Amino acid sequence: MTEIGFYHLTRTALEVALPKLLGRVLASGGRAVVRVGGPERLAALDTALWLCPDPDWLPHGTPATGDADLQPIWLTTEDEAPNGARHLFLADGAETARPEAYDRVFDLFDGNDPAALEAARDRWRRARAAGHALTYWQQGPNGWAKRE
Repeated sequence: MTEIGFYHLTRTALEVALPKLLGRVLASGGRAVVRVGGPERLAALDTALWLCPDPDWLPHGTPATGDADLQPIWLTTEDEAPNGARHLFLADGAETARPEAYDRVFDLFDGNDPAALEAARDRWRRARAAGHALTYWQQGPNGWAKRE
């Protein structure tokens, strides 16, 4: 089964936390898809990735601005991986109907939003019932901390 990591954002916004996680995927030679909840978030994240200072280069594209075959990071609102990504990042409560298509799924959620927190708990329960390997990460003062 797929490894699904739940990433509880408590200290920074998605636009700040996501670039470092994407940087790790790129550093390992991997490709990623980032699925977000809507076109406004897609546009904001596209801009944030171009402007982020660390890492300072995150080559990516969107359906409006890129060619998926050439992009190691693909931003989308659809349940797709046109760039052949094996890593899926989900934000804004976005889900995938095919987690088995990925080596690893990152489910990032806003821990300061009670509705987002409850929705993440529901996704956790469903993923556990489906037999996926689950991990839970929470932001702390020194970065991500794995919790049991």
